[in-house]
Amino acid sequence: MIRVKICGVTTVEDARLAAELGAAAIGLVFWPGSPRAVELKRAKAIVAALPPFTTAVGVFVDQPQDAERIAREIGLTAVQFHGDEVPGTYRAFPVRVIKAVTVRDASSVEDAAAVPPSATVLLDAHDRVKRGGTGRVVDWSIASTIARQRPVILSGGLTAANVADAVAAVQPYAIDVSSGVESAPGRKDPAKLREFFSALRGV
Repeated sequence: MIRVKICGVTTVEDARLAAELGAAAIGLVFWPGSPRAVELKRAKAIVAALPPFTTAVGVFVDQPQDAERIAREIGLTAVQFHGDEVPGTYRAFPVRVIKAVTVRDASSVEDAAAVPPSATVLLDAHDRVKRGGTGRVVDWSIASTIARQRPVILSGGLTAANVADAVAAVQPYAIDVSSGVESAPGRKDPAKLREFFSALRGV
Protein backbone atom coordinates (compact mmCIF):
# COMPACT_ATOMS: atom_id res chain seq x y z
CA MET A 1 0.00 0.00 0.00
CA ILE A 2 1.20 3.51 -0.78
CA ARG A 3 2.58 5.53 2.14
CA VAL A 4 -0.05 7.65 3.89
CA LYS A 5 0.27 10.69 6.14
CA ILE A 6 -2.77 11.58 8.22
CA CYS A 7 -2.45 15.30 8.92
CA GLY A 8 -4.08 17.66 11.41
CA VAL A 9 -4.21 15.08 14.19
CA THR A 10 -5.08 16.55 17.60
CA THR A 11 -5.76 13.53 19.82
CA VAL A 12 -3.88 10.43 20.94
CA GLU A 13 -6.88 8.29 19.99
CA ASP A 14 -6.91 9.52 16.38
CA ALA A 15 -3.16 9.08 16.09
CA ARG A 16 -3.28 5.52 17.38
CA LEU A 17 -6.13 4.54 15.06
CA ALA A 18 -4.40 6.06 12.03
CA ALA A 19 -1.20 4.17 12.84
CA GLU A 20 -3.14 0.95 13.45
CA LEU A 21 -4.79 1.27 10.03
CA GLY A 22 -1.44 1.70 8.33
CA ALA A 23 -0.47 5.39 8.37
CA ALA A 24 3.26 5.86 7.85
CA ALA A 25 3.16 9.37 9.30
CA ILE A 26 1.06 11.60 11.54
CA GLY A 27 0.94 15.36 10.94
CA LEU A 28 0.76 17.79 13.88
CA VAL A 29 -0.05 21.40 13.00
CA PHE A 30 1.77 24.07 15.00
CA TRP A 31 0.60 27.08 12.99
CA PRO A 32 -1.72 29.16 15.25
CA GLY A 33 -3.84 30.18 12.27
CA SER A 34 -5.09 26.64 11.69
CA PRO A 35 -8.27 25.18 13.21
CA ARG A 36 -6.20 21.99 13.59
CA ALA A 37 -3.43 23.62 15.64
CA VAL A 38 -2.29 21.49 18.55
CA GLU A 39 -0.72 22.72 21.77
CA LEU A 40 2.75 21.53 22.67
CA LYS A 41 1.77 19.41 25.68
CA ARG A 42 -0.82 17.47 23.70
CA ALA A 43 1.53 17.10 20.73
CA LYS A 44 4.16 15.60 23.01
CA ALA A 45 1.64 13.03 24.26
CA ILE A 46 0.66 12.13 20.70
CA VAL A 47 4.29 11.64 19.63
CA ALA A 48 4.95 9.48 22.70
CA ALA A 49 1.95 7.28 21.80
CA LEU A 50 3.05 6.51 18.24
CA PRO A 51 4.40 3.06 17.31
CA PRO A 52 8.16 2.87 16.64
CA PHE A 53 7.95 3.08 12.84
CA THR A 54 5.32 5.82 12.56
CA THR A 55 6.80 9.21 11.68
CA ALA A 56 5.79 12.37 13.55
CA VAL A 57 5.72 15.41 11.23
CA GLY A 58 5.29 18.96 12.51
CA VAL A 59 3.54 21.41 10.18
CA PHE A 60 4.64 25.06 10.26
CA VAL A 61 3.89 28.22 8.25
CA ASP A 62 6.82 30.64 8.07
CA GLN A 63 8.05 29.51 11.52
CA PRO A 64 11.57 28.08 10.98
CA GLN A 65 12.79 28.98 14.46
CA ASP A 66 9.69 27.50 16.14
CA ALA A 67 10.06 24.41 13.97
CA GLU A 68 13.63 23.74 15.07
CA ARG A 69 12.83 24.26 18.75
CA ILE A 70 9.66 22.14 18.73
CA ALA A 71 11.24 19.37 16.65
CA ARG A 72 13.99 19.06 19.22
CA GLU A 73 11.69 19.37 22.23
CA ILE A 74 9.11 16.72 21.32
CA GLY A 75 11.12 14.48 18.99
CA LEU A 76 9.66 15.19 15.56
CA THR A 77 11.06 13.01 12.78
CA ALA A 78 10.37 15.62 10.11
CA VAL A 79 8.96 19.10 9.61
CA GLN A 80 6.64 20.34 6.89
CA PHE A 81 6.94 23.97 5.80
CA HIS A 82 3.65 25.20 4.37
CA GLY A 83 4.37 28.91 3.94
CA ASP A 84 6.59 31.10 1.81
CA GLU A 85 9.85 29.72 3.14
CA VAL A 86 12.84 30.06 0.82
CA PRO A 87 15.44 27.28 0.50
CA GLY A 88 17.98 29.16 2.61
CA THR A 89 15.76 28.82 5.68
CA TYR A 90 15.60 25.03 5.54
CA ARG A 91 18.40 23.71 3.33
CA ALA A 92 20.50 22.63 6.34
CA PHE A 93 17.65 21.89 8.74
CA PRO A 94 18.50 19.32 11.45
CA VAL A 95 15.58 16.98 10.61
CA ARG A 96 13.98 15.86 7.35
CA VAL A 97 12.09 18.65 5.54
CA ILE A 98 8.86 18.46 3.53
CA LYS A 99 8.17 21.63 1.53
CA ALA A 100 4.64 22.37 0.38
CA VAL A 101 4.20 23.68 -3.16
CA THR A 102 0.80 25.00 -4.16
CA VAL A 103 -0.51 23.71 -7.48
CA ARG A 104 -1.99 26.73 -9.27
CA ASP A 105 -0.95 26.37 -12.91
CA ALA A 106 1.95 25.22 -15.05
CA SER A 107 4.30 27.56 -13.14
CA SER A 108 4.02 25.16 -10.20
CA VAL A 109 6.34 22.79 -12.08
CA GLU A 110 9.10 25.39 -11.80
CA ASP A 111 8.22 26.07 -8.15
CA ALA A 112 8.67 22.39 -7.33
CA ALA A 113 11.95 22.23 -9.25
CA ALA A 114 13.30 25.10 -7.11
CA VAL A 115 12.94 23.03 -3.91
CA PRO A 116 16.36 21.57 -2.98
CA PRO A 117 16.76 17.79 -3.49
CA SER A 118 17.30 17.42 0.26
CA ALA A 119 13.63 18.29 0.83
CA THR A 120 10.56 16.32 -0.22
CA VAL A 121 7.90 18.19 -2.19
CA LEU A 122 4.28 18.10 -1.04
CA LEU A 123 1.68 19.25 -3.57
CA ASP A 124 -1.40 21.01 -2.21
CA ALA A 125 -4.24 23.24 -3.35
CA HIS A 126 -3.66 26.99 -3.42
CA ASP A 127 -5.12 28.95 -0.50
CA ARG A 128 -3.25 31.94 0.92
CA VAL A 129 -5.45 32.00 4.04
CA LYS A 130 -5.98 28.40 5.12
CA ARG A 131 -2.65 27.09 3.77
CA GLY A 132 -3.95 23.50 3.82
CA GLY A 133 -6.86 21.28 4.80
CA THR A 134 -9.10 23.07 2.30
CA GLY A 135 -10.71 19.99 0.75
CA ARG A 136 -9.85 21.32 -2.72
CA VAL A 137 -8.50 18.88 -5.30
CA VAL A 138 -5.32 19.86 -7.13
CA ASP A 139 -4.86 19.56 -10.89
CA TRP A 140 -3.66 15.97 -11.16
CA SER A 141 -2.17 16.51 -14.63
CA ILE A 142 0.18 19.20 -13.29
CA ALA A 143 0.90 17.07 -10.22
CA SER A 144 1.73 14.13 -12.47
CA THR A 145 4.24 16.22 -14.43
CA ILE A 146 6.03 17.13 -11.19
CA ALA A 147 5.87 13.53 -9.91
CA ARG A 148 7.71 12.33 -13.03
CA GLN A 149 10.59 14.66 -12.14
CA ARG A 150 10.96 13.91 -8.41
CA PRO A 151 9.21 12.02 -5.59
CA VAL A 152 6.16 13.93 -4.32
CA ILE A 153 3.58 13.69 -1.59
CA LEU A 154 0.13 14.37 -3.02
CA SER A 155 -2.49 16.16 -0.95
CA GLY A 156 -5.52 18.32 -1.67
CA GLY A 157 -9.11 17.11 -1.43
CA LEU A 158 -8.35 13.41 -1.14
CA THR A 159 -11.19 11.17 0.09
CA ALA A 160 -12.07 7.49 0.00
CA ALA A 161 -14.04 8.21 -3.16
CA ASN A 162 -11.17 9.66 -5.21
CA VAL A 163 -7.88 8.54 -3.67
CA ALA A 164 -7.42 5.45 -5.87
CA ASP A 165 -7.95 7.55 -9.00
CA ALA A 166 -5.55 10.20 -7.67
CA VAL A 167 -2.80 7.67 -7.06
CA ALA A 168 -3.31 6.14 -10.51
CA ALA A 169 -3.20 9.54 -12.21
CA VAL A 170 -0.26 11.08 -10.34
CA GLN A 171 1.83 8.09 -9.17
CA PRO A 172 3.05 9.93 -6.06
CA TYR A 173 5.60 8.67 -3.55
CA ALA A 174 3.03 9.17 -0.78
CA ILE A 175 -0.31 10.83 -0.06
CA ASP A 176 -1.47 13.23 2.64
CA VAL A 177 -5.05 13.59 3.86
CA SER A 178 -6.66 15.80 6.49
CA SER A 179 -10.18 17.13 5.88
CA GLY A 180 -11.16 14.08 3.81
CA VAL A 181 -11.19 11.85 6.90
CA GLU A 182 -12.66 14.30 9.42
CA SER A 183 -15.94 14.78 11.25
CA ALA A 184 -14.77 18.32 12.17
CA PRO A 185 -11.47 20.20 11.78
CA GLY A 186 -8.91 18.34 13.88
CA ARG A 187 -11.20 15.41 14.71
CA LYS A 188 -10.79 12.33 12.58
CA ASP A 189 -13.82 10.19 11.80
CA PRO A 190 -13.04 6.49 12.49
CA ALA A 191 -15.40 5.31 9.75
CA LYS A 192 -13.90 7.69 7.17
CA LEU A 193 -10.38 6.65 8.17
CA ARG A 194 -11.25 2.97 7.67
CA GLU A 195 -12.94 3.69 4.34
CA PHE A 196 -9.90 5.66 3.18
CA PHE A 197 -7.42 2.89 3.94
CA SER A 198 -9.79 0.30 2.50
CA ALA A 199 -9.91 2.27 -0.76
CA LEU A 200 -6.11 2.11 -0.93
CA ARG A 201 -5.79 -1.65 -0.60
CA GLY A 202 -4.47 -3.05 -3.82
CA VAL A 203 -3.57 0.39 -5.23
